[in-house]
Amino acid sequence: MIKIAPSILSADFANLERDIRRIDAADYVHVDVMDGVFVPNISIGIPVVKAIRPTTKLPLDVHLMITQPVRYVEQFCGAGADLVTVHVEADTEENIHAAIDKIHDKGKRAGVVLKPKTPAEAALPFLEKVELILVMTVEPGFGGQKFMEDMMPKVAALRRLIDERNPSCELEVDGGVAPDTCQTCIDAGANVLVAGSAVYKAEDIPARIAELRGA
Repeated sequence: MIKIAPSILSADFANLERDIRRIDAADYVHVDVMDGVFVPNISIGIPVVKAIRPTTKLPLDVHLMITQPVRYVEQFCGAGADLVTVHVEADTEENIHAAIDKIHDKGKRAGVVLKPKTPAEAALPFLEKVELILVMTVEPGFGGQKFMEDMMPKVAALRRLIDERNPSCELEVDGGVAPDTCQTCIDAGANVLVAGSAVYKAEDIPARIAELRGA
C-alpha cells in the first residue's frame, strides 16, 4: 500500500493542531526540522514535536535536516517521534551509525536521507539496519520547490537494493510530490510519499490524499 506523509511545513503554524487533525486520512505526519546550518532555513524543534504528539494518533515521521544529528536524536524520540530520519551528509559514517543505534535503543524506527546530489550508494552502509530510506526530490530546506524527475533512477536503484537486502524497509520520496508526479514516484518504487503544499492547498484534503496514493 502507498503511504502518504503530509508535511506540516505547509500547515498554518498558528493553527497547527487543527491542521494536523485535517490530515487524519494520511499515514504519517511528516515533521521537517531545520537548523539553519545544514540547510539555510530554521523551522521547528523538540518542543513543537512534544506539543503536537498528543494531537494525533498518526506516527510522527521526523526528518532531521541538522548537522551532527547524533546529538539530538534521543530528545526527538523522547518528544514523541515514531520514526527519525537523518541525512547521510550531516556527519561521519560512524556518527550516522551511532545516531541510528540511539534511535533504535529508544524503541523507535530509524531512517537515512539522501540529498539530490548524493548517490544511491551512500545508503549502502546503513541499508540493512534502517526501517526507511528517504530520497529528496528537491534540495532540502525550502517548501514548494519543483519536483526533480531525474531522481527517479536513484529511487529505482534503491528499490532494487532494498528488495535484495532489506525487504521490510520503506522507500520514501520528499519534494514536489503532487497529483501530476505521484505516479512517477510510485512507478519508480517509492511506497511513502511526502507532500506539503499539494495536500494543504487542496480544497478536499482526504480526497487529495487518496489521489496521491494513486487511488
